[in-house]
Amino acid sequence: MRTRMRADARRNRELILQAAGRVFVGEGPDAPLEEVARRAGVGIATLYRNFTSREALIRGVAAATLTELHGAARKALTGDDEPFEALRRFAHAALSLRIGAVLPALSGRIRIDEELAELRAAAMRAVQELIVRAQRAGEVRADVVFGDVPFMIMRLTLLLPGGGLAEDEALAHRQLEVYLDGLRPAAARARGTALPGPAVTAERFVRATDRIVRGEPR
Repeated sequence: MRTRMRADARRNRELILQAAGRVFVGEGPDAPLEEVARRAGVGIATLYRNFTSREALIRGVAAATLTELHGAARKALTGDDEPFEALRRFAHAALSLRIGAVLPALSGRIRIDEELAELRAAAMRAVQELIVRAQRAGEVRADVVFGDVPFMIMRLTLLLPGGGLAEDEALAHRQLEVYLDGLRPAAARARGTALPGPAVTAERFVRATDRIVRGEPR
């Protein structure tokens, strides 16, 4: 019975985090926590047992998103796919996490502490490995740098003005395929010139995302 209760509690926590991510994206981080509990299918008391404050819940959403992103990258790395297909699989998985909508929605409400920094670094290392492996296999153009992939995904997950389209998620996955084709060496040969600047390295990506999370102006 105790084991089952622990599993139930873990599932409730996951449901709360998933619901919170959707609510914060749609309504902002000050949305009523009662709405989060309702969408998660739990009582407000259960929410507070798992997250003692709004700030704890917001941070939990950020940590869960980064953990899932790392998991998606590791799954792609350890699969049997060819290097470009592994990168493609990860990109679609990351798109489904809507990281480009979740983290900006929390802008100014969290700080990148040591734990969150390590979660981000772990995800970045795995994504970098996917890119480098595909480049070494001759399946990704040589002038692609780290920031080209996560920023591509983040832009596709930003909400369109006015609530977007009913088919917004499916449209984003369609457009991702167009962007992915642009990573291939054939696209570089057709263009005839290297990609224009700026080239966002991993270090520059960290600085940019720090600024986004803190809610600082450019």
